[in-house]
Amino acid sequence: MRGRKTASRDGIYQILADIAMQMLTMFLFIFIITLMTYKLATTEQVPKLKAEIQELRAQLANEEKKEARLKSDLEHLAASDPKTQADQVLGYAGLEGSKGRKDFDLFVQGLHDLPGKDLHLIVDASGSMHGISNFLIPILRLIVTRSGKKLTAITWFSDGNAATYSGTMGEMFDHLMEGAPFTGYNETIGDAFKRAAQNAPAPGAYLLIGDEPATDEIHYFSIPAPVFTLPLGRDNPDTLWEYQTLAEKTHGKMMRMIFK
Repeated sequence: MRGRKTASRDGIYQILADIAMQMLTMFLFIFIITLMTYKLATTEQVPKLKAEIQELRAQLANEEKKEARLKSDLEHLAASDPKTQADQVLGYAGLEGSKGRKDFDLFVQGLHDLPGKDLHLIVDASGSMHGISNFLIPILRLIVTRSGKKLTAITWFSDGNAATYSGTMGEMFDHLMEGAPFTGYNETIGDAFKRAAQNAPAPGAYLLIGDEPATDEIHYFSIPAPVFTLPLGRDNPDTLWEYQTLAEKTHGKMMRMIFK
């Protein structure tokens, strides 16, 4: 009987030992598989991630150079005489020819004709304007400077989003460069004028700059000042009709400036 009990205990110990060994073996197996998987993933992913990081760094550096160059251009333009300003900025926009200069001069004269002394810019910041965003700021600065108007606010709009900036002209243009997305598909002009009226006092005139018609409803009679409209780019009949209508309904004017 004693021998049977001893044998039974030895059997139990052997089973427990086998189970422990199996668990240890399984743990080692899982550990090795995990280590191999991690090493494989590291070998394949790290170079890819490093390449992506390098590409992003290069893009960031390029954008920083563009911004620094644009700010330098703005400072240079501010210090130069009006003719030099016009020649440089019209060159950026492809308007250096006699036709472009004539269009530009007519546009500036139109600004002089609008009532009041201050101006609120309303800028289309949707994706369709992305192509001209690099030289839009110098153009706007030159327009404001030569118009003799005081720029009191800038509002950008896209896809039902909008933001209004105030302050010095340099501060407002900096905010526009940093904040305007130049993405999206909806030109929510009606909403932009509503936001502009809520966020800033009524100016002597608004200046709307964009290249496509509104995708929402414009309540003409709720706009508190005349709207001067400037359709940019291609001859889009819908855009021209809407910009002309907006100007007429608010007792403003529509001018044309063709970007080649």
